[in-house]
Formats: sequence, structure tokens, C-alpha cells
Amino acid sequence: MRIPATDLPSIIGEELNLPRKSVNATIKLLDDGATIPFIARYRKEATGELDEKKIYQISSRLEALRELLKRREFIVEQIKSAGALTDELADRIEHTLDPATLEDIYLPFKPKRRTRAEIAREKGLEPLAKIIMSQTATHIDLTAQKFAEKGNVDNPDDAISGALDIIAEWMSENEKARNLVRARYQRGAVLTSTKAKGAAADPDGLYENYYDVKQPLRMVASHRFLAINRGCEAGILKMDITINDDEMIERLGRFFVKHDATDRCSCLVKSAVRDCYRRLLKPSIEHEIMAAAKEKADTTAIEMFADNLRQLLLAPPMFGKRVMGIDPGFKTGCKVVCLDAQGRLLSNDVIFPNAPVSDIHGATYQVCSLVDHFQIDVIAVGTGTAGRETEKFLNNVRYPRKVQIVPVCEDGASVYSASDIAREEFPDKDITVRGAVSIGRRLLDPLAELVKIDPKSIGVGQYQHDVDQTRLKSALDFTVESCVNSVGVNVNTASKSLLSYVSGIGPALARYIVEYREENGPFKSRRDFLNVPRMGEKAFQQCAGFLRIPGATNPLDNTAIHPERYELVEQIARDMRTTPAALVANPNIAKNIEIAAYVDKNVGVPTLMLIVDELSKPSRDPRGEAQITQFDDSITSITDIRPGMELTGKVNNITAFGAFVDLGIKENGLLHVSQMSERFINNPNEVVSIGQTIRAKVMDVDPTRGRIALTLKGIAPSV
Repeated sequence: MRIPATDLPSIIGEELNLPRKSVNATIKLLDDGATIPFIARYRKEATGELDEKKIYQISSRLEALRELLKRREFIVEQIKSAGALTDELADRIEHTLDPATLEDIYLPFKPKRRTRAEIAREKGLEPLAKIIMSQTATHIDLTAQKFAEKGNVDNPDDAISGALDIIAEWMSENEKARNLVRARYQRGAVLTSTKAKGAAADPDGLYENYYDVKQPLRMVASHRFLAINRGCEAGILKMDITINDDEMIERLGRFFVKHDATDRCSCLVKSAVRDCYRRLLKPSIEHEIMAAAKEKADTTAIEMFADNLRQLLLAPPMFGKRVMGIDPGFKTGCKVVCLDAQGRLLSNDVIFPNAPVSDIHGATYQVCSLVDHFQIDVIAVGTGTAGRETEKFLNNVRYPRKVQIVPVCEDGASVYSASDIAREEFPDKDITVRGAVSIGRRLLDPLAELVKIDPKSIGVGQYQHDVDQTRLKSALDFTVESCVNSVGVNVNTASKSLLSYVSGIGPALARYIVEYREENGPFKSRRDFLNVPRMGEKAFQQCAGFLRIPGATNPLDNTAIHPERYELVEQIARDMRTTPAALVANPNIAKNIEIAAYVDKNVGVPTLMLIVDELSKPSRDPRGEAQITQFDDSITSITDIRPGMELTGKVNNITAFGAFVDLGIKENGLLHVSQMSERFINNPNEVVSIGQTIRAKVMDVDPTRGRIALTLKGIAPSV
């Protein structure tokens, strides 16, 4: 039974295999202005405990379907205004959810450009086209002569040629013919990639693997399709998607040519079929299939990018440490900043331990002085240019107090340092100082710092600049928002950038929160949020549970328990002859709460479990503890690496074809999917994850091209 197109909850529920009731409740909450994090955490009873990913899928599909409904309404109005809308056609449009099918229905009624067929119609040749298409005329050339005599065309051949242009257009607009060609492309299209004629230079050999590719389109991996597509845009490759044209023309001929057709008309219609297919149908369907293949590849790449970003954002922090951030360099020196435990800039300087200056003594004195004066606990050194050399220098220094040396990926630091956010934070500092601050802060709290940078610049993904940018932004914004809200935010220390991702806040309200905090001092209660300009009850409802206030008068203000449930917690405390403060202070008490006793029509088991969980582990950070990767000291450049070596590395990017591993040098090693596990194809994170320390064996080294091939086979995959 077909579902009425207006019953969106049923359609989405069937597509995503979710209960209609849950989908309907989710849509109502979304339409009411609730955010995905809020719905996922605080409206579990209504949605049937749908997680953020499913709610995001519902939201995305809802938006797409509503756009489709708008398109359908437009098409109906266009056909109606042309006086061609029948009950049957209206019913077909009403029950069409496939955009391609909808456009096929609309195609015959679509306003025409000045095509060859349109020119032929202007010459009055449409009646002749109908006669030929009927395939019953016995003297079609004589009929064509009559049209020529009317003076609109020079001769009978021109009349027939114009009529065939009209017939070809009719055929190209025939829905069944389009589906016939479309189905053949979907099942049997072959992608070929070759070096383009007069190809642009490919000095690094990036596209050599694609100079001679021939593979069924449905079997082409997403990263290969995107790589070939990029090569085409660079003028290095030429890509074609083909089927057996002669076979397709023959099948279309059987579809359009009548069995009892006269020989002459049959030949003309067959001629129109060939013209239709090669000039109209084939280019149109090829474009459609290419777009579908690109969309599929984009989807895979975007999902992987989002997964990588999530892992990077949720990397464990180093709270409570005083950090020295160093942005390494050679000629221009190493930029050094000292930060307190909250990430505030205390000092900045420049040292020159590396060539060409090589002031080891001066650099050692300066670093030790700063470590001693600011009581530095950890030194974060960027992994870019001169990173390994600087790290080696730092490891040889004898410090006045115990410090850790931690390499930090600096991808995107330069983007941050030149951004409006950085200029606002440090208006009197140059970009080199800002970059060093970013490196140091990434160690303190990766999430809080990385939200200031465009996710595309962080360097975890594949072909992020080649995919649909609107879809990419939506997915990455959702990922950042999800991470921020899953961790929670200290409202008294968070930057505007971090606050803007909190449920229900956004950039404008984040600015008001910071301004209010600066003018009135730290927030002491969640109810104080309502004093912030533009903070209405709705915004408060959406954001309150995700904002934390350490040291608040009410200890529940530093938990994920929503203020709307404070009264319930107070009731639970009274029943247990204690107080909410005691429940928070002694997590063991919460384990004795009888959940069933508090279930009613407004509060269900999921909400009560959230409350018990928060009381059992108040203010916990879900990100765990930071781990330090110790690279092999003997390896300082790619020339030190030999096949057969086992090296310690840190996974810093995951793609569909494998993982890139930081080995502590300029070049990353590639751990190809074939050198990990078959499980990687379906779930990469079962094998490796962003930030994971692994032990891998070197298979091959190419210093000229800067390539290192790694394998996990034969050794333990992690340390």
C-alpha cells in the first residue's frame, strides 16, 4: 500500500526503520524549536530513546521531503496553468517521492528553450511529426512535400528532418524510455579514467594510479571516484561513464517502433531513436548518473570526515596544567608562549635552538627560566616544520621542575591565528604568537580550542574540498554541536566560539553571555542565565542542562540534570532523608534510588536513569585521560627509516582506503586498509581511531615522493 505523501512521519519511519510514533514526536519537537542535543538527552520518553544520529537523520530527511513537497506544488501549478493537469496526473505527482521520477513527469510540460524541436514546431512541422510517429502513413514523402510547399521549409527532406527533431524530443521526454536508459546505467555503467589529451603536469604523480582505470561504476570506491573527479577538474584525467550504446538503441527501437509499421516510417522512427539517444537521452541520463555517483561518494566522505572530527574533538584534555606552547621554526625561530591552567596568555617570547642560528645555550636558559617562573607542567610543541628538531632539543634540556614534552598536531593553527576570533582574543599580538597559543590550548582542552577553527582546515578527512559544501557544513556543524553538548561547557570560562555551539544559544546569544559575565562576574546559578539579554524561557530550556557552573550554590547546576527536574531530585533526596548536595557529594547514595517509585506520566525510566547516572558520577568528563605518544628517538627524518623497522606512531587521519600515522617526522606513514583488517572496510574504528598510539612495521619507503607504507600484520596493533 502506498503511503500518502503528506504523512511525513510514516514515510520517514519506513525509510529509516523507526517507529512512526517516535518520528512524529521528534518532528513535533523539532518544529517547536527544540535542538537535536536537547531532544536526545531530555526528551527520551517522547522519542522512544532515539539517539542524536537518528534524530539528525530524521531532521535531514524531513527537510529534504519538505523541499520535495514544495517542488511538487510548483510543478502542479505549472501544469495546471498550462491546462494539462488531469486527475490521473495529479494522483501520480501526489504519490511520487523520487525527485528523478517527479522531474520526468514534469519534463514534457517544462518551458522549452529554443531547441531544434522548438524551431521545427515554429515552422508548423508538429502535425508531420505526429503522422510519422503514428507509423501508419504509406506515402510520407508526399505528405512532407505538402509541408514544404507551404513555404516554411525549403524541401521535403528539411520537413522530415524537422519532424524527426520533434519526435526525438518526445522520445527523450518519455518517462518509460528514460527509466529504461536510467536502469541500464544504474546496473551496468562502466567508469573509465584515462590521462587527458594535452594533460596538465602531474609532477608528484598524484594521479598515476588513475591513468588507465576501467571498472563498473557501482563498484568504484568513493575515494577513487572523488580522486578521479579531482583529477578531471585539474585537467589531468578524463572520465567517462558508458554503457553499450548499440544495445540501448536497439532496445529503445523495440519500444518505439511498431511491429506493423511501414518500412519508410519505421526507418524514420529508428533514425529518431538514434538521434534521441545520442543527442538527448544519453547526455541527460549520464549527467544524472554522474551526479548520483558523486552524491554517493560525497556521503561516504562526509560521514568519514564527521567521524574523524568527532574523535579529534573528543580527545582527552589536560585540565589543571600550566602549559608552554611552542610553534617551531628554523630561520624565524620558535615562538614560545606560557599559559595558565585556564589557557590565559602569561608570556610570549622567541628562541632559536635550530639552524641556522643554533643558539642552544640561550634557548635552554630562556626555556628553563620560563618553566621555573610560570611553574610550567607540560610543553606542547607543534609537529609542523622544525617540530621534530625542536622536540629533540627540548628532550635534552634539564629543567628546574618536572615537565612533559608533548607533540601536538598544528593543522589549522595558522587558520586560527589569522582569523577574526584570534584578532579579537589577542588584538595586540601577531599571528605567530596566536598560533603558539592555539597549539598550547589544544593540549589543555582540544574541544574548546578546535571549535574556533573551520573543521575543513583541521586536516582529518578525505577530499573535503571536493564534496558538496552545504552538506559537509551541515554534517560538521552537527558533529561539533554534538561533541560540545555531550561534554558540557563551563559557562564561566567558555569562549564565545564554544558557547555558540551549545544547544539553543548560537553566536549572538553567546556574545551576550560573555558580555554579561564580564560586566557582572561569574554566574552563580543557572537561573542567572535568564538575566542575560535575549535569553528567553525557550533558549533557557534548550541550553541550561548543557551549561555547567562549578562551585554553584546549587550543586545540581554543575551536572547534566536539567533544572526542570530539580524538584524531582529534591523529592528523591527528601525520601532518602538527605539533600541534593549530599546526593552529589556522595555518589554511592544514588545507587540505592528506587527508580520505579518515581515513574509517572511525566517522567519515565530513561530520565530517571539519566538523573541516577549524573548523581553517581557528577561532573564527569566523557573524554577520559590524555595519553602521550613517545616516538622513536632514532628517527628524525624519512631517510632514517628502512623497510622492516617497527615504529611507534599516532593515528591522525582515517580515510576509506586506510589511516595516516604520525611517526614524529614531517611525512606521515600510510597504513593501507589491506594491511589492517577486513573489519576496517565496515567499521574503521574497530581497528584504529584518531589519536590512538600504534606500533606498525615499515613495508616500503620512498624518500623522493615522501611516502611510507606501514602494516599491522604480524605485530600487535596498539601499545
